[in-house]
Amino acid sequence: MIQDTSTQAIEALVAKLLPPTEDVFLVSVRIKPTNNIKVFLDADEGLNIDKCVKINRAMYRTIEEEGWYPDGNFSLEVSSPGIDEPLQLIRQYKKNIGRNVEITMVDEAKKEGKLVVVSEETITIEYTEGKNKKALTLTTDIPFNQVKQTIVLIAF
Repeated sequence: MIQDTSTQAIEALVAKLLPPTEDVFLVSVRIKPTNNIKVFLDADEGLNIDKCVKINRAMYRTIEEEGWYPDGNFSLEVSSPGIDEPLQLIRQYKKNIGRNVEITMVDEAKKEGKLVVVSEETITIEYTEGKNKKALTLTTDIPFNQVKQTIVLIAF
């Protein structure tokens, strides 16, 4: 018997497998029509491959044992979102305080700066205007309802 293999069912399975004391948390689930299930996790202190493998094995075993796909026709990937993936949860924003970000606003304007404060309603970035002796360090508060997406910028 095929069970509910919706995003909500996968989210419930992940919640069951992650203890509340664990610093790992669910970011998103994507299920393709080809039964390819992608689970994106993150962690407050960084997510290593061993944790992903452990969670993947536990999920795979549960999906098989409960007969979600009786013919076995599914694939499961558990990973962290790539560095190029936008931040989705306040918890992700908090974990990235101190890093440089690029914010695309709902009006498509872009803002760059260092993420310095995160609250339930807003984020605050610090940025520099001007150059050399005339450079000013400023901050601006941005309400989440004005943010289309936020990407962490990687410095090499």
